Amino acid sequence: MDRTAFESALARDGYVETVERTLPPGEATPDHTHPFDARLLILSGTLIYGSGEGRRAYAAGESFEVARGTLHAEIAGPEGASYLAGRRR
Repeated sequence: MDRTAFESALARDGYVETVERTLPPGEATPDHTHPFDARLLILSGTLIYGSGEGRRAYAAGESFEVARGTLHAEIAGPEGASYLAGRRR
């Protein structure tokens, strides 16, 4: 998916806030939850998403969703990761 299509889908689905983030290689966030639904588009690099259901690596152009309240962690791949995240409260 490209950024334009992703942003259009965010607006259509009620994601009114967006943030763009970059994580350096190997950076990890500890287990945490959010008070909002999140939808992410990987812009570059690789982001590994981990939850109680296991881990999955997402590469540039791939997107995924995290429901509010879901315990999860993220780990940037060896080349780091940049992503665009939509938030829906």
